[in-house]
Amino acid sequence: MAALAKVVARQRAEMDRLRDQAATSAVLERAKGAIMALTGCTPDAAGEDLLQRAKAGNRTLLEECWIALASLPPLGAATESPVGDDAYGAPLPAIPRPTGPRSVRSGTARAAGRDTCDLDDGFTALGSLGKALVHVATPQDLAGCLLEGLTADVDADAVLLFRTLPAGGLELIGHAGIDATLAAQWSQVPPLGGIAALEALRTREPRWLEDFATDRERHLLIGDPPERWLSRAWLPVATGDGAEVCIGILRARSGAFSHKERQLLRAVVRLCAGWLRSVRARTEHSTAASAAVQPVFDALPGPAMLLTPLRGPSGEIEDYRIDAATEQAVDVAGRTGRQLLGRRILECFPSIAGDAVWHGCLRALTTGEPFEGEPFAYQEVVDGAPVLCTYAVHAARLGNALVITWVRHDSSDRQEQRLADVQRLGNLGWANWNLVTGEGSWSSQTFIVMNRDPALGPVRLTDLARLALPEDAPALAHAVRELVRSGLQFDVPFRIRAGDEVRHLRMVAEVVTDTEDEPVEVHGFVQDLTAQRSAELALVKSEQAIETQHGVLHAERTLAARLQHALLPLPTRPTLLAGLRVEVAYLPAQSGIHVGGDWFSAIELPDGDALFVVGDVAGHGIDAVATMAQLRFTAKGMVITGSSLTGALARLNTLLLHSRDSHGTATMVLARYDPGARCLVWAQAGHPPPLLVRGGQVRYLDRPFGMLLGASSDPDFQEAHCVLEPGDRVLLYTDGLVERPPEGIDQGLARLAAAVTAHHTAEPGSLAPLLVSLLEGERRDDVCVVDIRVPTGPE
Repeated sequence: MAALAKVVARQRAEMDRLRDQAATSAVLERAKGAIMALTGCTPDAAGEDLLQRAKAGNRTLLEECWIALASLPPLGAATESPVGDDAYGAPLPAIPRPTGPRSVRSGTARAAGRDTCDLDDGFTALGSLGKALVHVATPQDLAGCLLEGLTADVDADAVLLFRTLPAGGLELIGHAGIDATLAAQWSQVPPLGGIAALEALRTREPRWLEDFATDRERHLLIGDPPERWLSRAWLPVATGDGAEVCIGILRARSGAFSHKERQLLRAVVRLCAGWLRSVRARTEHSTAASAAVQPVFDALPGPAMLLTPLRGPSGEIEDYRIDAATEQAVDVAGRTGRQLLGRRILECFPSIAGDAVWHGCLRALTTGEPFEGEPFAYQEVVDGAPVLCTYAVHAARLGNALVITWVRHDSSDRQEQRLADVQRLGNLGWANWNLVTGEGSWSSQTFIVMNRDPALGPVRLTDLARLALPEDAPALAHAVRELVRSGLQFDVPFRIRAGDEVRHLRMVAEVVTDTEDEPVEVHGFVQDLTAQRSAELALVKSEQAIETQHGVLHAERTLAARLQHALLPLPTRPTLLAGLRVEVAYLPAQSGIHVGGDWFSAIELPDGDALFVVGDVAGHGIDAVATMAQLRFTAKGMVITGSSLTGALARLNTLLLHSRDSHGTATMVLARYDPGARCLVWAQAGHPPPLLVRGGQVRYLDRPFGMLLGASSDPDFQEAHCVLEPGDRVLLYTDGLVERPPEGIDQGLARLAAAVTAHHTAEPGSLAPLLVSLLEGERRDDVCVVDIRVPTGPE
């Protein structure tokens, strides 16, 4: 199904590309026709002229095509305006195109009313508008297209399109950015004074309404209230024989239209003139024919069109114009029925140029003999999905025109194709047996499923069990006998051998009786369930493997926990070391199945000092516990034998680098307390800092330099000193106490400081309530805490 979805997506993308190509080609051909009509040149010369003009004006070819279409003379008249002149009578200068990425303007600049029409951005938008006009079908679509394209460049908030009426008023033919109520109120505008759109059309000059206070006194402004739009522009569109359409640009912000914005709007109007002329030309060409014939085509079933031949200077037919079409007629761009009127056949169906249908239509028009083409496959979209259909084209002469129809031959073929698709996708096939004659009938997919050569034909119903494996044959044979004897429907799984593999099949069958309730036929289907059965077996094996692995991991956890308990015994009550009261807590993680590598040491040294160690080995399980034990006992031994704290950390780092797991890492805090000087000397290797509580105030000790163990072969460790006072409290801890994914470490440290402040007391046993308040919910990591207190008096 995933592969099929990819194929459908590629087909849709290709269809969209072809539609864009056909629509763009149609605009180019119409523009070439405009040049030919004005100059009498050949098509190739017209195309070259368009390219040269686009290059000279620094415009895209599509922009130049729309400008050429705007220059078409009125029907039956001549024009003295050269192709490429501005709609306002002067040629536009060449506009430099951007050579780098477009600038990005902030929303603040727009809100402040700054000039939002960057020259490069604005005229880059013209290229996008030229492409978009290819797919615009109605003036309403044109208004939406303009609003979308001009919002960023000129802050347009609404666009209105008015057309002049024979009586002198205006008719709203397109709008975007206004509600339906306001559009209905301004759908018809009488020829009154003070209408800026009418003034622009009469003078053929734009009207820029940029001072709201003055404009509301001089003009009748659109809007309820008019303050909704504080600046406006009305630009007449020259369509070759006068200004008939006026485009209104309404903005919520006040202020004048900059020179760049005015230049962009003039260029936009120039492109729109070409589109409007093109639509009008198609409409006028087909109006006479459509008025008489189109009502007939509206009543015809199926796709059909009336084509009028268009001949070139040599008299040969170069194209056909669509003068009538049924609603079922659809072209490659998805246009249907009356949307096709006035368009050329090569614009709507570019692929037929020069093929058998094209030559058949020429013969039908020349000889008068109807043409019937060979059936061909055509992919159309039905309910959003591509469907392959079979059509045949018929063409017959009607006067000097052609009536062309598409006859669909595949109403039953589609059902057959769907049935074949169901069997293929479901990996199943149908099978029928006539109980009177004993003959069977299988679908092609059934032969594939049963691994049987179609040349051998279907097996008889009574011989069906012979295809099954010996151990499954009795059950299948019994089901067949009961089906024929008593009419009991069966649903039986069985296996067959297909080459070197064994297939798991399922057969479902029922009996069809005659008018006397006698069995006459058996209908059923067989389905290949090998993939599902293989998946089930694989799932069972996977579950068994998971259970085995779970048992192994559980045993490992139990062993690691016992080993950890043996190596790291926990005191049951607070102890006294070098005059300090020390309380220790160790809480294993509640999630996962591995034991972590957190540890502590709190011992009195031979010289009377106290040594405190808190560490955390990266990882879990037996390896982490083994590394923890190695570091714990080695650290104590080094300090007992006279090593400094920084020297011990350096040697422990070397030991970790040369251990079995050379990539292992660990963090650690080493602290030595001198009771005579009441001085705590400490060093750390990538570990969170100790927490000091003094006089009800909480702060973290400044960390001396030191990186985690195992990270570098030449680390640098430094010591820090802190003189303790009676009543002081120092907490050493592992990161499991403060870390909560996805929080940062700073949030955890702040939370610990606040909790210590809230639960601070000099009474023994205060560590448990503190941990309960901090460790809410499930713990994801081990937690180890050493609580050191300096007594206020003799203990």
